[in-house]
Amino acid sequence: MDFSISHILPLLLVLLLSASGTSSVSIQENFLQCLYDNTEVSFPFYNSLYTPTNASFATILQSSAQNLRYLVPSMPKPEFIFMPIQESHVQAAVICSKQLGIHLRVRSGGHDYEGLSYVSEIETPFIVVDLGKLRSITVDIGDNSAWIAAGATVGEVYYRIAEKSKVHGFPAGLCTSLGIGGHITGGAYGTMMRKYGLGADNVIDARIVDVNGDVLDRKQMGKDLFWAIRGGGGASFGIILSWKIKLVPVPETVTVFTVSKTLEEGATKLLYRWQQVADNLDENLFIRVIIQVENAQQKGERTVRTSYQALFLGTADRLLQVTQEEFPELGLTKKDCAETSWLKSVLYIGGYPSNTPPEVLLQGKSTFKNYFKAKSDFVREAIPETGLEGLWKRLLKEDTPMMIWNPYGGMMSKISESAIPFPHRSGTKFKIQYLTLWQDGDKNAAKHINWMRKLYNYMAPYVSMLPRTAYVNYRDLDLGINKDANTSFMQASAWGAKYFKDNFNRLVQVKTKVDPDNFFRHEQSIPPLPRDG
Repeated sequence: MDFSISHILPLLLVLLLSASGTSSVSIQENFLQCLYDNTEVSFPFYNSLYTPTNASFATILQSSAQNLRYLVPSMPKPEFIFMPIQESHVQAAVICSKQLGIHLRVRSGGHDYEGLSYVSEIETPFIVVDLGKLRSITVDIGDNSAWIAAGATVGEVYYRIAEKSKVHGFPAGLCTSLGIGGHITGGAYGTMMRKYGLGADNVIDARIVDVNGDVLDRKQMGKDLFWAIRGGGGASFGIILSWKIKLVPVPETVTVFTVSKTLEEGATKLLYRWQQVADNLDENLFIRVIIQVENAQQKGERTVRTSYQALFLGTADRLLQVTQEEFPELGLTKKDCAETSWLKSVLYIGGYPSNTPPEVLLQGKSTFKNYFKAKSDFVREAIPETGLEGLWKRLLKEDTPMMIWNPYGGMMSKISESAIPFPHRSGTKFKIQYLTLWQDGDKNAAKHINWMRKLYNYMAPYVSMLPRTAYVNYRDLDLGINKDANTSFMQASAWGAKYFKDNFNRLVQVKTKVDPDNFFRHEQSIPPLPRDG
């Protein structure tokens, strides 16, 4: 009798899985058999499927996960993790999950702040489709474009572009271990956003697996779906396989600097001034502010340090002219500045030591793994000095708080709020990211999270209102969740309006059209409208 590999391998896997529970084996066995039934070329899928009894399961689960809160033993774990190595495997995974009624989560980078790509707190059992092996990058300098697979990291993309050209770049994220697939679905901002907009503003095509398991490009998906996936949040409309991005010009020489001020050195007045000018500076200049608490020089005292970290698309001499004219209060000097290449500026902004070789970007590993809680706000009017002083008092009460203020203006103000789902455009001065970090696991998590919520409440009078807006790539389940697969449009609009403003309604319409049964879902996925009757 002639047994093909597609007959033998499922039998081998059943033996491998025999140590685990019957129901888990059944789910895994049925999924595996379905993969073989829906893939034309024979492939040893058991090498791509990691179960809790597999020695590599924990390593794979933790590999790209950034928030350790969602890796503690009490958090639900997937039945298994499937790592496709080609597009047809992703198609088969969607078809099989749908046929077998298995809830599916998708992970390309694992940086989602609330762990939505590898944890499901609203329904079990569930599986994770991890795109970490889909990492191809094809750069076409002649066409000023590149095709990048969903599992490639931002750092890999930057490296491969710079490998081909010193005068091309891409305006995506500051954190180099971000998976590009999910990153762009939320917008993707970085140091060149004031010059070129978001990563999502510079996407010219995409490939996505839809709810039927079909692969669609821009032409096939139509303008509504193509609009929705560029900023409408991840994992609501399908699985992104790859993006075609537009490369942007960068100078051969760029300049970076960091200037710090503590409270004792006049940080409050300088930050008030930064708020007044940051969104109106030369669009080649991006100055973000990193705010942290540290021990002061006086023994036993703590203080707040504000660090102005910047990228200027040009030389140091030109930068000094700009700052002297537009932000002299910063007191920037030539010795504060370092001229470098665009690629090395990525390493500088990413916090790597100055002698780090760019090849570190190819490792794709996150250097930021903590227990943390995050929130975000958008600010349209400068926060007064009295408001800042109240903020300092609250920061000094927490162990390891951090805030990052990112300037808007420039190109961000020129693009329409409805051009893509990301709506935070004209009139936005800057965005605040709030973080509190800790290392003792679940032990004091409630204390830190409660502190964060109180800080967020304190900031309410100083930030955007009606709605109080938030950045979808900094998911915050405090804003509301979909309690199940049948969450109503009205329930979801509570958080939807904060992330997307008026664009939420159009996103719901697109969802209703392309995924009416809500197959692609998570705690804050876009819901479809209910069916008539």
